[in-house]
Amino acid sequence: MRIALDAMGTDRAPESEVAGAIAAVEQNPDLDIILVGDRELIAGCLGRSFPRDRIDVVHAPDRIAPGDSPVSALRRNPRSSIHVGLELHREGKANAFVSAGSTGAVMAASQLTLRSLDGVDRPTLGTPFPTTRGTTLVVDSGANVDCKPHQLVQFARLGTVYMRDVAGIERPSVGLLNIGGEARKGTGAVQAAHVLLADSNLNFTGNVEGRDVVHHGCDVLVCDGFIGNILLKFYESLAGFLVTRVRSQLAEHYLEPGLDELLRGLDYAEYGGVPLLGVNGVSIVCHGASSAKAIREAVGVARRAVDSRMVSHMARELAAGQDNNG
Repeated sequence: MRIALDAMGTDRAPESEVAGAIAAVEQNPDLDIILVGDRELIAGCLGRSFPRDRIDVVHAPDRIAPGDSPVSALRRNPRSSIHVGLELHREGKANAFVSAGSTGAVMAASQLTLRSLDGVDRPTLGTPFPTTRGTTLVVDSGANVDCKPHQLVQFARLGTVYMRDVAGIERPSVGLLNIGGEARKGTGAVQAAHVLLADSNLNFTGNVEGRDVVHHGCDVLVCDGFIGNILLKFYESLAGFLVTRVRSQLAEHYLEPGLDELLRGLDYAEYGGVPLLGVNGVSIVCHGASSAKAIREAVGVARRAVDSRMVSHMARELAAGQDNNG
């Protein structure tokens, strides 16, 4: 398997990407990495001692800054590491693409280069949230601010396949984020989505309130990107607050193994990257502050998505949903 890794995306690029790539190939003997970006900068981080037969470098002279307008930046920088990496994936020279660059640019370039699957109006970002009983995938976590009811159903289908194929849950439960458990709660769009989800062939279990997210109200939590991104940012800040507070209180004491494991579960680096679901390929988006460990884990997410044939399964699920008027 060959994975194209944007080497210019993190805040410490390409240092984090290079170290993460080396760690990934050392951990997976049947995996090769293509580092995409400024050849000279990458070479400076690689040094002389690295697995040369398993790490290639493809030069991409352009770079998209986090604050740039995604579409216009892609047009101005046709040889950006994001664009070149996705082209390698589209052409079959890489099985997946991973980037910690501008989320908007990765999303726009993925849609332009890989195209959306049939039956997908808008690709969605799926973000794993740690809960008291495993992980909940939130879709959408920021790709689409304003969504129609049938698009929320599409998100549910994409999230269901991801949790089945990558997380190994045989029949993922689907919940709709809302302000109450009753079907008539929420905005008109959310109420209409509830009706569509209830009539679909998905394992829809009803509305999930915000207080139930941490208690694993469902495996796939559906919402529009406006609400999902607010939830994500709050979750991230709360997790960081708890980790800092607990560690400071126990700094002079031995951390029980179970507590240390709990704290690691709140660390975004444990999850690595989040998938852009609904495009005709595997595109993984990472945090801009990703460490080498987070990059390694993101490569692992990409690998599992490819191994499970997630994209073809999503195409099949979407077709089945149309047949069932879901």
